[in-house]
Amino acid sequence: MLPAAGSAWDPTPEPSGPPPPRPTPKAASRGDGPVPPPAAPAQPARPLRPEAPSAPEAPSAPELASVPEPPPPPPVPDPRTTSRKAETASSPRTRPQIIAVRPPWEAPGVQEPAPLTFAVPLAPQPSTEMSAPPSEASSVPLSDADRHAPRPLVEHLGDRPPTYEPEPVTLPASGADDLDGLVPDTVLDGARYGTWTLRATSVRGDSARFRGEPRRDALLTARFGTGDGALVLVAVACGARATEHAHLAAADACRWIGGAVARSHTRLADDIRAGRRGDLKSGLHRLTDRTYGKLRARAAELGLEPSAYTAGLRCLLLSADPACRTRVFFGVGPGGLFRLRDGAWQDLEPFVPAPADPSRPEEGPGGDRLTMDLQITTAPPPYAGGPAAPPPAEPFRFRASVARPGDTLLLCGNGLAEPVRGAPDLAEELARRWTAGDPPGLPAYLADVQLRVKGYADDRTAAAVWEA
Repeated sequence: MLPAAGSAWDPTPEPSGPPPPRPTPKAASRGDGPVPPPAAPAQPARPLRPEAPSAPEAPSAPELASVPEPPPPPPVPDPRTTSRKAETASSPRTRPQIIAVRPPWEAPGVQEPAPLTFAVPLAPQPSTEMSAPPSEASSVPLSDADRHAPRPLVEHLGDRPPTYEPEPVTLPASGADDLDGLVPDTVLDGARYGTWTLRATSVRGDSARFRGEPRRDALLTARFGTGDGALVLVAVACGARATEHAHLAAADACRWIGGAVARSHTRLADDIRAGRRGDLKSGLHRLTDRTYGKLRARAAELGLEPSAYTAGLRCLLLSADPACRTRVFFGVGPGGLFRLRDGAWQDLEPFVPAPADPSRPEEGPGGDRLTMDLQITTAPPPYAGGPAAPPPAEPFRFRASVARPGDTLLLCGNGLAEPVRGAPDLAEELARRWTAGDPPGLPAYLADVQLRVKGYADDRTAAAVWEA
């Protein structure tokens, strides 16, 4: 408890009376020197800072009298004044003024450098995120083309290169009314769901590039649904050769089968995960028949024969559920379905019996020919001059297989299936590139599909699925 008389906290000290026996620590901290206490009322008292009581070890009055020459410095330098002077003297124009202003919520006696609260660094400071390894800084995995040596964009296998040039030469002819029917020279797509990675591409053949013909193949990749119940459809359609509207028929086939699968994707996804192969085969057969029925109707609208407006159609259904490894193939027409397992190719094309010759009568079990004529006449067309009955439909192909880790499933049109079966060098090169390492990136996959072999110059459309 401080004394009541002569206390440094009293703004008007008593002018008369004997001086206190010794000056209080507050008076010593003010540094009044040898001036007697009665003369103190001549100057107004200055409020002391809260840090002043921290000097109880100040020397006695005789020791204070031994330092009479210069006036002592202020007890605690004001950080606002010193900070403002230092900042103004160092860089009056380059630093913002707000750095020199002390925030109002800080205590006046706290000794902190002003730039710690509001300062904006003139140069960007290194962030901890920038020093993170690439695997943490980006969630996109490095492709095979980044991990290994770059692959050649265009290459040929065999002793001699193909006759045609490896790059596009002539664009297809077009007019004002058929711009909607133009197709690009190359399409490329990819995705990754659950345990599998998809790469898909469709490339115009060397012969069509040289002659200025459009790409007859069509490619569709689509996802229906969300989460683990999502279903991915990959459709590959190959238009008939030597037909003017082959590319339009292929595009219609992909679009119509995609719409049919989209309307039934919930049931199809459940059947795939449950392994109901019988229901899948019958249901997908109906959807495919409806698609070809629309193609025949479209041919009739254009005044064409059904064979002039058709396309081979081959599809893959992939479940996005990581626990489901069932891969479903279905379609109509020629092409290829291959599986790369343990470095060797397996041809998974479903067996289709050869169509019977209608000119040859059927034979019984003992070799006797069946010659019975039931006199059943064929119904006439619904209207005079109508189209003839459609030719026998292509046999429906279906296969459901369970993938293993490390497998690669290849679905392709006839333009790639023929050289894979007929040119062993191409099959061996693709197996070498796709066996080791991660799935290739999109540019590397395009270069793989474009490996050229003399004698095979058709469009190439392929979709490959890598199993993790």
